[in-house]
This record gives sequence, C-alpha cells and structure tokens, in this order.
Amino acid sequence: MRRWLPGLLLVSPSIILIAVFVYGLLGWNFKLAMTDKHDEIAEIPGDFVGLENFTSIWSDERWGLSVRHSIVFTVVFVGGALVLGWLLAFLMEKGIRAESGFRAVYLFPMAVSFIATGVVWRWLMNSATGDHAVGLNRLFHYLGVDFLQWQWFRDGDWGMAAMAIPAVWQMSGYIMALFLAGFRGVPEELREAARVDGCGEWGVYRHVVLPMLRPVTLSALIILGHISLKVFDLVVAVSGKQIITDVPATYMWTAVYDSHDPAKGATIASYIVLSVVVFVVPYLIWDARKGKRS
Repeated sequence: MRRWLPGLLLVSPSIILIAVFVYGLLGWNFKLAMTDKHDEIAEIPGDFVGLENFTSIWSDERWGLSVRHSIVFTVVFVGGALVLGWLLAFLMEKGIRAESGFRAVYLFPMAVSFIATGVVWRWLMNSATGDHAVGLNRLFHYLGVDFLQWQWFRDGDWGMAAMAIPAVWQMSGYIMALFLAGFRGVPEELREAARVDGCGEWGVYRHVVLPMLRPVTLSALIILGHISLKVFDLVVAVSGKQIITDVPATYMWTAVYDSHDPAKGATIASYIVLSVVVFVVPYLIWDARKGKRS
C-alpha cells in the first residue's frame, strides 16, 4: 500500500471528476437518445425505444444537409491545414531569415478563440459585391479583380468550404510547429547517407524525411479531424444558426433549445461522439501497439 496508495490518492480526484462529468454524462446522453422524450416536460422521463432515434433521423432532410456540410468542412479544413502547415514548416526548415519572428506570427492565431476568429472573418467574408463590398470582396474591387468576388459562406454549394478558411488560418501555425519538430527530429546522418547514395535533395525528402514524418502527420490528422467534426463556435460566430451553414453541432443546439426535443439533440450528440471515436480510437490502438513493439 505504501507504493500505490499515495499515487492513487493523488489522482483519485481527477479520476472521479472524469468518471462523473465525462463518461457519466456520455452515458446519460446515450440513454436519453434511446428514449422517446421529445419534449421538455420533466415529469415524463420517456420510454425506451432502442435505436429508433438513430435510424429515423436519417429521414430528416436537415440532418442529411448538416452531415454533408460537415464532410465538406472537414475535407477542406484538414487538407488545407495539413498542406499549409507542411509548406510553412518546410520553408522554416530550409533556414529562412528571421525564423523566430515568422514562427511567432504563424502561431499567434492559436491564441485567439474560434469565437473571435469568427467575428473577424464574418466581416472579411461579407457577401456584398460591387460598390457595397467590404472585407475581401472590397479588396478584390480595389485591385480590379471583381471576378474573384464571391458569396463566401452564403454560397449554396461551396459555402462550407469558405467557412473552413478561418479554421485553416487559425490551425495551420500549430500544424507547422508539429511538422517543424518532425523535420528537426530527422538525424542529419540519415540525410547525408542518402546524399552519399546518390539521392538529390528531393530524393532525400521523399525517401528519408517524409517517411519519418508519418507519425507527425497521423497525429495532426487526428487533431484536426476531431476539431472539425465537433465544430460549433466558429460556425455560430460567422453565420449564426443558418441552415445554409448547418453542421451537426449547430443542429443539435437547435433541436434542444429551439425545437425543445431532448431525445433528438442527444441522438445528434451521440453521432458526434461516435464520429470522433472513429478518428481517435484507431490512433490509440496504433500508438499502443507501436509502444509495445518499441
């Protein structure tokens, strides 16, 4: 007991809080999602209906629209942040001047909340055009490239791609820091050995550096993926609760607080949790197996 009891007492408050306020509330949410409690009357707990809510929600046109929006946002956000972060890290790794200053500038957006980012980008992505344009559309008008003016997040087809731009701006600096650490972690001896074997500079990156960045890339993919799947504050700050930019998290808010349908809101929340689990659990399994092999 002298060995394990002090450590257990030290971490027990955290264990209890996580058990109650994370896993306990997750369990309560899944339980609510399996009931027919479609109103907020406290005296009616709701009867158990199994997976009925999970299947019937797919007949809801708005739910399908929010899922499609989430997929578009995820693809643009994850892909854009990975590419831009890798490119910035590559430039830093090549030893540009004033590197520390550039690193600070690129990391500054991480200190800003998604709410503040959304408020600023709501102005930058204003959909007004011509003489009434503001933000980026106004800049395009001054430059004489009016053909670049766009409806941005109000576009019915690619509005969610525009919604991902602020998120890419905010997270690309963090991804840059991850990739830069990965670049700097590749031993110089391996690079020199590849050059001795006849590899050019691109060959060194292709056959030595990039393969060693796979764990960093996977970690960045997991981080960005789970952020995009549960995005809420950025969307609300930019466009509010508009159907044209609906994602599962905003639809969940609408279902609970506007439509007063707790069971439906819990069902949507459960799907959000499950989608994040699909991203995170395989990574945890892979990381655990990698730790055992090493």
